[in-house]
Amino acid sequence: MTQEAASKLIEGATGAWEVVIGLEVHAQISSNAKLFSGASTEFGAEQNQNVSLVDAAMPGMLPVINKKCVEQAVRTGLGLKAQINLRSVFDRKNYFYPDLPQGYQISQYKHPIVGEGAVLIDLPGGEMKTVGIERLHMEQDAGKSVHDQHPSMSFVDLNRSGVALMEIVTKPDMRSSEEAQAFVRKLRAILRYLGTCDGNMEQGSMRADVNVSVRKPGDEFGTRCEIKNVNSIRFVGLAIEYEARRQIDLIEDGGTVDQETRLFDIKTGKTRSMRSKEEAHDYRYFPDPDLLPLVFSQEWVDEIAKDLPELPDEKRERFIREYALSPYDASVLVSEKAIASFYEEVAETSDPKAAANWVTGDFFGALNKAGLAIESSPVSAKQLSELINLIQDGTISGRIAKEVFELMFDSGDDPAKIVEEKGLRQVTDTGAIEKAVDEVIAANPDKVEQVKEKPKMIGWFVGQVMKSTSGKANPQTVNELLAEKLGVSSDN
Repeated sequence: MTQEAASKLIEGATGAWEVVIGLEVHAQISSNAKLFSGASTEFGAEQNQNVSLVDAAMPGMLPVINKKCVEQAVRTGLGLKAQINLRSVFDRKNYFYPDLPQGYQISQYKHPIVGEGAVLIDLPGGEMKTVGIERLHMEQDAGKSVHDQHPSMSFVDLNRSGVALMEIVTKPDMRSSEEAQAFVRKLRAILRYLGTCDGNMEQGSMRADVNVSVRKPGDEFGTRCEIKNVNSIRFVGLAIEYEARRQIDLIEDGGTVDQETRLFDIKTGKTRSMRSKEEAHDYRYFPDPDLLPLVFSQEWVDEIAKDLPELPDEKRERFIREYALSPYDASVLVSEKAIASFYEEVAETSDPKAAANWVTGDFFGALNKAGLAIESSPVSAKQLSELINLIQDGTISGRIAKEVFELMFDSGDDPAKIVEEKGLRQVTDTGAIEKAVDEVIAANPDKVEQVKEKPKMIGWFVGQVMKSTSGKANPQTVNELLAEKLGVSSDN
């Protein structure tokens, strides 16, 4: 076992345990209409407004496949570097629930549209890991039971009934909550780059069923429990950490883990039993008699492949190669399509490395503090590029640039306008800077003596000169003049 793998083990009373994790991610396909009807998929509509007779399972209503949804599933499979199956079959998955009007769900079982693939995830310390994809199949979503509108009755909202989903099933390749969270982040980024799912977990358009088991390192897989419908990346991590510890404690106390479906309670941070886990035979799968097998040509797949965008892994490698970025910076900048696009626009007209530092530093910090998405930023990519160029050409110092950026973020004004209105231009007149240097030296004779013994104290003098010039003096000129007048090296 590698040192990295050993660091992910969980200590129990009887020694170390390994957690084994697989995910089933349900991603809503980006499409204006549902999988088998023309009803709208718009989020936020009034209850039961986006419902066709097919969605409500009215007698005699037959499903008709939405070609756009099929194309989106194929596009996703290509993005996951997965096998595209030219022939797939829709099955009926039989179970009864109030928000499932047909009494079955149209899904895919033995013959999914997409087979095995792989996702490369980014982990702390620059580590990369491949997580295998077992399959991707299409299915229709159920409706939603509403329990809080009447004291003695529940209502059913069928707006989501029939909405097209991709269920993306991983292999049990993850060994920590951090790896599972990294996978969901990366998968969401890929889907957003492809335009096949918006990834809005808070709106329910992406959610994960988390399968967790534990074992002694090297042993066979243990009995797994499935945690249903986890709707945030943070909750994925918390659910895994609690469930792994629960199973370890249970086994070490002499108990056994029952295969079951559980729910994660966000209020308590614990999982709780929901029902015993069904097996495939419990659902009585059989091919849907109203839908022929789905068959398409390799030529059609190839046409879709031609239109694929540059995906995060390829973009990351290009950023490293073209912009000389570190692997870490490149990974951060490609983590979301909107971030990568913003960065590239900044880097087009300014120094790429400085652009990366500003985007991942002050810019991200300001967005987080304000609670804004990058699409809502008051500072445009063009304005940030202009600010960086004002530093590069010596108009302002790096210190003043931070002040200008804050004013830009508050007002939305261009940096050049702020610099002129506030009188923030950098002082490059050597005579004026030398006067400030002389005044600081004359006012601190004791420090002048000390700097001869401790040359690093030149930094204190630099700070005083910058303070006396309100940060406008050119730092390089200040350093050079102080080094000359104090008789110490400016490299200290």
